[in-house]
Amino acid sequence: MLDYIPKYFTNKAIIVYLLAVLTVIILFSRYVMTWYWYVFGAVEVIGFFYYINVLSKRWSNIRNYSKKLFKTAFTIRFIYVIFSYFFYYAVTDTPFTIDAADELFYHNTGLFGSMVISHGDLFSLTTELDRYCGGIALSDSGYPIYLSVIYFFTGDSILITRIIKALLNAYTCVLMYRLAARNFGESIGRNTGIVCMLMPNMIFYCGIHLKEIEMLFLAVLFIERCDHLLRTNKFTFGQIMIVILSGSLMFFFRTALAAVAFLSLLVTVIFATKRVVKTWKKILLSLVTLMFLAVGFGNRFILEAQELTNEYQNKSQQSNLEWRASRDNGNSLATYASTAVFAPMIFTIPFPTIVETPRQEGLKMIHGGNYNKNITSFFTILALFMLLFSGNWRKHILPISFNVGYLLVVAVSSFAHSERFHFVALPFSLMFAVYGMANMTNKHKKYYTIWICLMFVACIAWSWFKLKGRGMV
Repeated sequence: MLDYIPKYFTNKAIIVYLLAVLTVIILFSRYVMTWYWYVFGAVEVIGFFYYINVLSKRWSNIRNYSKKLFKTAFTIRFIYVIFSYFFYYAVTDTPFTIDAADELFYHNTGLFGSMVISHGDLFSLTTELDRYCGGIALSDSGYPIYLSVIYFFTGDSILITRIIKALLNAYTCVLMYRLAARNFGESIGRNTGIVCMLMPNMIFYCGIHLKEIEMLFLAVLFIERCDHLLRTNKFTFGQIMIVILSGSLMFFFRTALAAVAFLSLLVTVIFATKRVVKTWKKILLSLVTLMFLAVGFGNRFILEAQELTNEYQNKSQQSNLEWRASRDNGNSLATYASTAVFAPMIFTIPFPTIVETPRQEGLKMIHGGNYNKNITSFFTILALFMLLFSGNWRKHILPISFNVGYLLVVAVSSFAHSERFHFVALPFSLMFAVYGMANMTNKHKKYYTIWICLMFVACIAWSWFKLKGRGMV
């Protein structure tokens, strides 16, 4: 087993990216992106693959690894938050991205909620926010409430709010290190922390006003603490409450996420080996979780579950794809996509946007991060097959069931190709990717070569698809 990430993988990934960008520029020269989007992409790809190789060696034996990981992850995110804040001002005259409809909604709602709190109406905050928004779903109320409180204490500071995101996401990297180390060993744990620390998508969301960073933190905290409870011989009431609190809060951010998280815990309790989870612990944890859900949510939980079924059925996906095809600057070829197309590629998509397409500045900015995911997904898929065929999947059923379960929900939803909706599963996919890299053998290398060649073709084909669907070629 390798305890570092080899140059053999990273150098090839960098070369293929540069060749793909150069080929797209030559083939579609009329639709070349603004130069700084390519700079973003080059930094995201070269910086990621170069440093995961370097740091996986350099940090292999350092003491106080968690402290080092947190400080470095936070420093990177803090610098990016400051940079992106002024970059957005330079591009849009606001601290928000172009076409920032969701960001502005949350920002304005947070401002209103902060005003409500300042008037001493804390206990009526939810009611007032619901009235202000003209009705707000339970699964979307968590972030406006959170933002209202943050704004109240920071004087409506956008910058401080994003610095807090950087802190949460830096600690998320530490939690992923602990989860991976507990499941697969110290070296894989350390490399998982490094890969999460350097993944551009995880850095990117620290600089925008969306709920992804907070939602990811709750999901990782829930899975990591559940894994700890299931594996440890002793646990306290406080540790159980952290699990229950983080799990229940997810219902206020995204119903599907919370449902998958609790279902993953239930699947783990049922299928985990007795060597990993003792029988008495299975019974106790199941009872505590079910009792809390029954008391805490009651009929509301059932109602949300029914809404979840309606929201994520394939009919919703089809109508969303038709809307994407017919809207201004939409892609007319989007109607040919479906669950049958998305599901086999769910660990890999979305592909990078490396041609000029209207109103997709966010995708251009993070295209390098999406390419990184395209490459690392090979190792994610390889790792899951390794665990399945070796029979070791039952030892790691909690992160596997959450990762696979959440992505399956996304695959049948109307957001299958939306990078935002893949985000919560990203660190878990990266953890399995690191496991796959560590267990690579010479016979697997030829498949990796085939994969990166396929990704080269996919980048070209995706660029053509985006342009052809808009009638630009």
